[in-house]
Amino acid sequence: MPRKKIRLEHQVEYLSILDEKGKLDKELAPDIDNDALKKMHRAMLLSRRFDEYLLKWQREGRIGTFAPVKGQEASQIGSIAAIESDDWMVPSFRETAAAIWRGTPLSGLVLYNAGYNEGGRIPDDQNDLPISIPVASQLSHAVGIAYAMKYRKEKNLALTYFGDGATSEGDFHEALNFAEVFNTPTIFVCQNNQWAISVPRDLQTPSKTLAQKALAYGMPGIQVDGNDLFAVYAATREAAERARKGDGPTLIECVTYRLSVHTTADDPNKYRSEEEVEEWEKRDPITRLQRYMKSKKLLTDKDIKKLDEEVTEEARASWDEAEKEMKKLGDPIDMFDHLYAERPPYLEEQRDAMKQYLEDRRG
Repeated sequence: MPRKKIRLEHQVEYLSILDEKGKLDKELAPDIDNDALKKMHRAMLLSRRFDEYLLKWQREGRIGTFAPVKGQEASQIGSIAAIESDDWMVPSFRETAAAIWRGTPLSGLVLYNAGYNEGGRIPDDQNDLPISIPVASQLSHAVGIAYAMKYRKEKNLALTYFGDGATSEGDFHEALNFAEVFNTPTIFVCQNNQWAISVPRDLQTPSKTLAQKALAYGMPGIQVDGNDLFAVYAATREAAERARKGDGPTLIECVTYRLSVHTTADDPNKYRSEEEVEEWEKRDPITRLQRYMKSKKLLTDKDIKKLDEEVTEEARASWDEAEKEMKKLGDPIDMFDHLYAERPPYLEEQRDAMKQYLEDRRG
């Protein structure tokens, strides 16, 4: 028998709609009204300024280690704005912009990063999961939620975020396989920011794209310009429509870049060049969107300056709000009281040591 090619159901496409100079491809552009676009721009700018304050507060010792989102705002806002408020959002540990869009208070994010469990509480009216630190573990959670909604015959979906490094984890492959086998309404959004901490994208996999990994599981995969708000939004809307019609999951690879550190425990100068960062800064998603909006007279430089001052103050004030909450919360020693009905001996030792440490600090 002669060899023959196996025809695959799906192909991988690359989508870009708004270029680096702010020029829009009208034929590909999704339908986003002006008010919605202004709201998305504001969320991106607020996320950027809040990110800068978090970094400042971390350096001052006010909060602990966190993962900046700078440079990835379009990947997050473009995707999260494309789903409905009663859909589920399942984040990893860098989804500050998406959380802001969903309504998570900035003060809550400050509390979380300051080490208070209360800050991880999701508001009652949000279908969001808390921040997930273990790489890729949240993907199976998203698939489980989507499976449950399908079982209940609900028309909602679950959207989950992860980075390029997560595609090297077994959880990623298990989640995609389960999602396709059971045809769950799941949207997988991979923010390919080029670096898994210090491991570059080309050392993680020889695959030409990350999106093509979807084909192995029989689902569609698409690669988009992750710094292009319109492209991310369009791809996610299309994936959402598929999910709601019962056509199953989609993998979206957003090609973007982490302009800041991986986390505040990281020094990117050890593994990447300043020239690389400078090249990606030219593709800044916020600058690109502002160029377009100014060309369409949706914003002026004066408008941007005023808005920037507004969101900067909102970001700064989040510390004041969080600090008020911190003062209401109990003594840190209380954390030992809510795990076991009767504390085991090793935990008693830890509690005593912590108590002594706190007493010494307080003088």
